[in-house]
Amino acid sequence: MQVVEIIGYKRANLGKKESNDLRMEAMVPCVLYGGAEQIHFYSPMILFRPLIYSQDVYKVLLNIEGDTYDAFLQETQFHPVSDVLQHADFLLVREDKPMRIEIPVRFKGTAVGVTKGGKLVQKLSKVRIKGLPKNIPEFVEVDVTNLDLGKSVRVSEIPGGNFEILNTPAIPLGTVTVPRALKGKEADAK
Repeated sequence: MQVVEIIGYKRANLGKKESNDLRMEAMVPCVLYGGAEQIHFYSPMILFRPLIYSQDVYKVLLNIEGDTYDAFLQETQFHPVSDVLQHADFLLVREDKPMRIEIPVRFKGTAVGVTKGGKLVQKLSKVRIKGLPKNIPEFVEVDVTNLDLGKSVRVSEIPGGNFEILNTPAIPLGTVTVPRALKGKEADAK
């Protein structure tokens, strides 16, 4: 799994005013959960770019004033108008404890319906899984080669692994849509 390093500095004051002052300096207030105690820190906003603006899942190496922690980015909060990162929560990786995380879904192959003129539309870009950190893949790959016009591939068709998929099995991951031109031909044929 790919690793991104985030450098952080411990926070002495945890109030709303202090958080807003940090944001004005392009810093992000953060919290690390999952250890014996929560660790409040802040980090430069620019370091979050690969974590937020990518579909990939990264393991985060947190370096908080010399202490290092393996973690995953759990949740982010953005300003409702300016869309600037306001807060980030991290979850500490413990090798003996299962964790829940969202990972991307990737399609492999060319669907039969696409060769007939349809379009493959991805309905779900990430699935939520639960497993030990060592068993969490970077992504799940689903074969769509046999997918015909108007048919869908569902969560239940994701190949198994050493993890549990938490999404409802009937949710479609992707569908081959029938274009209007072909819909008209089908109506004429009837």
